[in-house]
Amino acid sequence: MAQVQHLVVDEGGVGQRLDNFLIKVLKGAPKALVYRIIRSGEVRVNKGRASADTKLGLGDTVRVPPLRLAEKDEVKAASVPAREFPVLFEDDYLLAINKPAGVAVHGGSGVSSGVIEQLRRARPQAKFLELVHRLDKETSGILLIAKKRSALVTLQDFFRHRQAHKTYAALVVGDWPDRKKVIDVALHKFLTPEGERRVKAVKEDDDEGRRSITLVKVVQRFDGFSLLDVTIKTGRTHQIRVHLSHEGHAIVGDDKYGDFALNKALARGAVDQPLPGVDRHKLNDGRFERMFLHARYLRLPHPQTGEDIILEAPLPPECNTLLSALSAVSSGAR
Repeated sequence: MAQVQHLVVDEGGVGQRLDNFLIKVLKGAPKALVYRIIRSGEVRVNKGRASADTKLGLGDTVRVPPLRLAEKDEVKAASVPAREFPVLFEDDYLLAINKPAGVAVHGGSGVSSGVIEQLRRARPQAKFLELVHRLDKETSGILLIAKKRSALVTLQDFFRHRQAHKTYAALVVGDWPDRKKVIDVALHKFLTPEGERRVKAVKEDDDEGRRSITLVKVVQRFDGFSLLDVTIKTGRTHQIRVHLSHEGHAIVGDDKYGDFALNKALARGAVDQPLPGVDRHKLNDGRFERMFLHARYLRLPHPQTGEDIILEAPLPPECNTLLSALSAVSSGAR
């Protein structure tokens, strides 16, 4: 008979997320099952409910419900493909990759595997590989993986204390105003009735809102679009996507907070819906079927030496193709 387990966090688990901790200690349990028992409240940390991203401390007690073999068989873990990703930097402490859009950073609800599982499969000799931070599945660009426990803790401290400076490239709908350089709008994370994670902008005095700050700089203007450099001072879920949409300039291709009719037009290779001041018909350079948000630049101290590392990830080909097409359309309109 399966029994309740009470696991005490030791030094090896300090600073780990609850989901990663359980995936490691519950050998053979499908990841989907781990996330389900967390969401249902069956997992408790120090007798209280916890979320997947709860950080564990030394001596914390984690209650795990009985896991019957029948439960494990409910969700068959798909075989994880071994996959390497374009490497931007690597040494004994840190691996920086250029994550493609459409790949989750880790397995979870509805996702059998992500970057970290595929990397571990591709590098069976690696003793330690853990995500330092996260990117949305739809976002491409720089992603850091720690190769030592000490590096993971140090790097996450850098992110927590804003010593990691991240810049994203974002293509948005409309003409972004030059005067709008700072977005300081609180955000509230919630679940839809279908159980999907969403975020909305709320007033500053909202009890459930968390202050969120985004800096914006216009890089290039097109006919009906603006290419932005976006720097985040706080790392909230979907922060850039919600902040830009809240200002009336949604990210191109954003399937949660974007202009859905425009996204469909771009996926067909055409922009044929009317937009203010826009006169164009076809983009002949192909279809655009992703979100145009790319983590292009990251500067932070090295976890061992303390010296600054500067990482840059070039725009993916499909993004460059779209920009070239928009440039041609804008030139033609003039």
